[in-house]
Amino acid sequence: MSKTASPPPLAELRAEIDRIDEEMHRLLMQRGEIIGRLIKVKRTEESGSAFRPAREADMMRRLVERHRGILPLDTAESILRVVIATFTYVQAPFRVHADLSAGEAAMRDTERFHFGFTVPLVAHMGAAGVVAEVGKSKGDLGLVSATSPGSAWWSALEGNDAPKIIARLPFIERADHPAGLPVFAIARPHPDAIVRDVTIWSMKVSGWTGNAARAASALADLIAIPEGSFDGAALLVSVPQGKTVDDIVAALRGAGVSVRSQALVGSHATRYMVGADGARPVPTGR
Repeated sequence: MSKTASPPPLAELRAEIDRIDEEMHRLLMQRGEIIGRLIKVKRTEESGSAFRPAREADMMRRLVERHRGILPLDTAESILRVVIATFTYVQAPFRVHADLSAGEAAMRDTERFHFGFTVPLVAHMGAAGVVAEVGKSKGDLGLVSATSPGSAWWSALEGNDAPKIIARLPFIERADHPAGLPVFAIARPHPDAIVRDVTIWSMKVSGWTGNAARAASALADLIAIPEGSFDGAALLVSVPQGKTVDDIVAALRGAGVSVRSQALVGSHATRYMVGADGARPVPTGR
């Protein structure tokens, strides 16, 4: 009978851990060297925001797909997010302006989870201040709640020279996400950063009713703020892949709504939800 193999000595296991830690550090420094060459090639400091939400969303999806073992997914995601954000900051220094009015602790957790502590955080009490500061900057980023608006702040994103919504965080959703506050990221997007999986429109309407809200919500995610006359409203409508803004306008008009104006105010990558069957697109209405 063969003897059962004895486990390796504790010192040997610790030495292996030390080797892996050193290798991770060397790889991070190697990544930094490549980023240094990238700066020279792209001249990112002259092109505005270095944030690339389409690429980052794809990186997060691939992280989820390959993740295995006892390390919590939250930890792996947070580490990669901080690495990405920090090297983005090294390419083109920026600040994150965050609206804390929807919940200070949740917003700070979201900002730190996605951008770490190297990127400066500037706190605001209201989305309007965030949009104004991003609009005055060269490459700063803004974070505002995607579900609890205090006003129709998105009206300030209308116009060719205004900043735009370029991402919705978190990139990968799950029920127990430690920084799961839904937020929009706002910036002056570099052309390479624009991804139009979901287009976002600012609309001014009259004749707004519960029936109209249900009709539009069946096709797209939306936020409505009463405005003007008693039946007027300002809408922020997120139109998913497979639908167009014309589909939304037709649904609203079919429900008796008059659409007074519409303007494209941003876009972002498709959201994904992690479940027992892996990562899958989040359906409309969430």
